[in-house]
Amino acid sequence: MEPSSSNTGFFQELPELPNQFHDDVSFQRVLKLLIPEDLRRQVEPELAQLGEDVLAPHIFDLVTDAERNLPYLRGGGRTALGRPTSELVTGEGWRGLQAFGMERGIVAYNYTADHAAYGAHARVLQMLRFHLWEASAASTTCPGAMTDGATRLLQRHLSKTSSLSADSVQRKVLQNAFDRLTSRDPKRAWTSGQWMTERPGGSDVSQTETVATFVGDNAGGVDSDGLPLGPWSVDGFKWFSSATDAGMTILLARTQPNKGLSAFFAPMRRKRDANAPVTQVTAGSSRRPDHTELNGVRIQRLKDKSGTRPVPTAELELKGMRAWMIGDEGNGIREIATVLAITRVHCSIACLGLAGRALGVAKAYSLKRTISGEAGGRSRLLLYRSPLHMQTLADLTGDYHGLMLLTLYTAHVMGLEERQVATGTGKSLTDPPAALVAPLLRALSSLHKAYVCKQSVPLLHAVCMEALGGVGYLMNTETEALNMARLFRDGTVNAIWEGTTDVLSTDLLRTLTHRKAGKASLDALEWLVKTAVGQSEAAAALLLQAFAALRARIEKGPTDILLADARAILFAAAEILIAGLMVADAHSDKSPAAEAMAQRFLLKKSFLGKESDAAKAAAAATVEQRLASDTAIVYGPGGPNVQQAARL
Repeated sequence: MEPSSSNTGFFQELPELPNQFHDDVSFQRVLKLLIPEDLRRQVEPELAQLGEDVLAPHIFDLVTDAERNLPYLRGGGRTALGRPTSELVTGEGWRGLQAFGMERGIVAYNYTADHAAYGAHARVLQMLRFHLWEASAASTTCPGAMTDGATRLLQRHLSKTSSLSADSVQRKVLQNAFDRLTSRDPKRAWTSGQWMTERPGGSDVSQTETVATFVGDNAGGVDSDGLPLGPWSVDGFKWFSSATDAGMTILLARTQPNKGLSAFFAPMRRKRDANAPVTQVTAGSSRRPDHTELNGVRIQRLKDKSGTRPVPTAELELKGMRAWMIGDEGNGIREIATVLAITRVHCSIACLGLAGRALGVAKAYSLKRTISGEAGGRSRLLLYRSPLHMQTLADLTGDYHGLMLLTLYTAHVMGLEERQVATGTGKSLTDPPAALVAPLLRALSSLHKAYVCKQSVPLLHAVCMEALGGVGYLMNTETEALNMARLFRDGTVNAIWEGTTDVLSTDLLRTLTHRKAGKASLDALEWLVKTAVGQSEAAAALLLQAFAALRARIEKGPTDILLADARAILFAAAEILIAGLMVADAHSDKSPAAEAMAQRFLLKKSFLGKESDAAKAAAAATVEQRLASDTAIVYGPGGPNVQQAARL
């Protein structure tokens, strides 16, 4: 026997991280379910190339740099002689990853003429691209989400001729901002902030203390592009603002004591007097060649967070920030809802993008790692041949698949609502009646985000860390593609951002019990369940009965009891919808693996009892049969490619 040393003995072979576009069974099934075949064939080459490009070694080098060289305030926010400054410095990795996303049009995809022919499908395809990019993006998708929401808000207002005349100054300002948000040139492109959170209320924006005062256009100055700054002057303190390096922001502020909140657009920079003292600058030279300064913003301090560490999240003091009102005065909550509906989908996509990458690593690791073949035996067995390990991965894959279906279906409905293209037939899952699109989206918006992001936390832990043992707990920056700990830390925040689980559960309940709109949302959800399970008589009876019971509970229950049970109600609704979507997906091509996932979910969530045929069949299956089914769920019907090379 020879003892091991630091350089001799056993070394685990590194797994090869495959292109997720090809490797992720759920990604492929969702693409097939929601995108017509002709369009799917058109976009597949580009999606496959993106899946390859996000795994390039230089991308992982940028990720490592972004994690090591975190944003900071030069001098702690002061010059050497004590003058206050707001010079934010971001690292090369962060800037490089942002540039990659901009060049690939990760946000612009849904808005530019290049993809106009995709119609309502552009939104789902955009989210699938975010999904592939997420785990390699080092959280640059966080400002990407807010940029997406702000772009949609500006697009909606620019399409209205009633509120913005063709020759108005505000239209020119908003159009310029829209053009920057959708630019693929990193030197011109903007990201956007979304400033709502304040110290008194957190997710409860009703306690907002920021105040906007109308001061008119005189001596308002101009932004970095020479366009007039807005006629409103905003003062206040935003306690949690991501994307501090953005080019613009959307924020909420009060205008009158009893008027409610209003929404505002503000550029982040304005032209300054070239001879004035420098008090506000951003990363780079202390005197920028364009002679600009921050637009009435002072960075109080940067937040030190558990995850998403490269994102420059800050406390901001606003003093005389010039802004333009978006929409009607006092209608800010409704305006910001446009942004939130989109950023909430991004939260779910972020979780699923991280989980999808982690599953890819766990699957590849199972093709390289060996364990004892039997209790006390000396034979070795690859992990993917272990019935227990494969059952665990199959269960996790089924959970992931259900969350993918719910999230991407929500994105599909969002695309229909944005393009207003529903035909109204209601005969197909992808073609809901036109009258139900808006109420369906209202319900799904809170429902999917709360459920998916909350359920993703244990999923990420099991896949990111536990499936790799102790290796999964390490930061692994020396092999960034195996840094599962980073994925776990970054994913957990999504259950908090854009509304905690309890806040969103309350939102959903208010939507479903609303005096006027509640019935329409319940009708829309019922249509979804009926249509999803329409081809499966057994599942239809079970899920429609479950939904009918839940609907009766919502319509007849005392308000105080319903509010106390809001989380349980949201989870029950989400699981009925996921079950229906999994049944529909399985029926679409009669895939044995998809049918097995649907049956397992129905059993796991007690839609099927222990005496059901499915439960009896599962109990009677041999170990070999179970292993074959689990392997098909995890790796697809073709099984794993055990000849994958070690090339990380």
